[in-house]
Amino acid sequence: MAGGEERKKGEGMVPLALLLKRELSNERVERPDVLHGQASQARKGEDFTLVKIDCQRVPGDGFSTFSVFALFDGHNGSQAAIYSKENLLSNILRAIPSNLSREEWLLALPRALVAGFVKTDKDFIDKAHFSGTTVTLVIIDGLVVTVASVGDSRCILESAEGSVYYLSADHRLESNEEEVERVIASGGQVGRLNSGGGVEIGPLRCWPGGLCLSRSIGDLDVGEFIVPIPHVKQVKLSNAGGRLIISSDGVWDALTAEMAIKCSRGLPADAAASQIVKEAVHLMGLRDDTTCIVVDVLPPEKLTPPVPPSKRQGMGIFKFMFRRKSCETSTHSDRELSEADLVEEIFEDGSAKLAQRLSTNHQSHNTFKLFACAICQVGMKPGEGISVNSTSSKHRRLRPWDGPLLCKSCQIKKEAMEGKRHS
Repeated sequence: MAGGEERKKGEGMVPLALLLKRELSNERVERPDVLHGQASQARKGEDFTLVKIDCQRVPGDGFSTFSVFALFDGHNGSQAAIYSKENLLSNILRAIPSNLSREEWLLALPRALVAGFVKTDKDFIDKAHFSGTTVTLVIIDGLVVTVASVGDSRCILESAEGSVYYLSADHRLESNEEEVERVIASGGQVGRLNSGGGVEIGPLRCWPGGLCLSRSIGDLDVGEFIVPIPHVKQVKLSNAGGRLIISSDGVWDALTAEMAIKCSRGLPADAAASQIVKEAVHLMGLRDDTTCIVVDVLPPEKLTPPVPPSKRQGMGIFKFMFRRKSCETSTHSDRELSEADLVEEIFEDGSAKLAQRLSTNHQSHNTFKLFACAICQVGMKPGEGISVNSTSSKHRRLRPWDGPLLCKSCQIKKEAMEGKRHS
């Protein structure tokens, strides 16, 4: 899981420019094939999916394609899930400046994901609906996979070499102590249901509202401390590709990652998704909407996923940390850096602090729009706007290059998420 380990941004990460250069210089590797399948069994009818195969970074340029897969698990109604399905992707893409190179676009993507999630939440709450939704959104550009998540739907990766990685975070209060501390510090109350006589039952919940999650889109009735700021992880697959499994909690409440992979291994994507849902319902019954998307990223013309080599008895297949380059190994020869048979981590950030996630200290510091709010993209005149690092919604004169900047409305949203109240 994405847990609570804190580390400096970029520490041990493999530079994206190096990975893309290596990808382009390897003449044997073309853009991979992306095959997918999905399956679902409905109990409440609140799970929704989004699949877009041939999006383009540059309109009209067939060589700039990327794919999008998203799962929205709604609760307290389906409005938030439907609204997010219809608006989230466009809000993300609008936060990325035009005329960027592929490298710049991928560098800008993590921050654009944060902006898009927050804008979608803000716009939906303005409509005064009370439902909410988890989101797990995956963007695949070549061998680079970027995953943004809020809530308890998950995305896992099985590499072609047979190792398993978690690409999303679990924002259930029950399993995330840091999120419990954050919610309490922001003014929320966390506790279990009281069945009378002081007996507490069930999972940890946030009050008011009783939500088991610390992050989602929507949930107006719970409070602004249930934030839409996503955990984001970006990795580069090996040249042999891999398999992604994106599922709602209807699957993960029944199956471990290892069980989901084992029951679907060797099957094409559509059959694999059906088998995972079938297995989950068989074990737990249809207690909740149960949805699965399987995505195979394969070398060109390899239309079936490889069966990874078997593991020796007693050897675990789970790797919670990706291969990273330390400061010492980063000075070694290019031969060591040119290995193309490992999953390599480019970026990861799960902080709930908006200033940190939008900060100009981010590696894509020069890829935000100068005269627009960093969240809602509304245009601002020179001298308008509030620095994302400001602790107050009061204006002070700023230059556009002092940004990212927020409009007053988005600054108020930021302060509310931090537990600050306006009189």
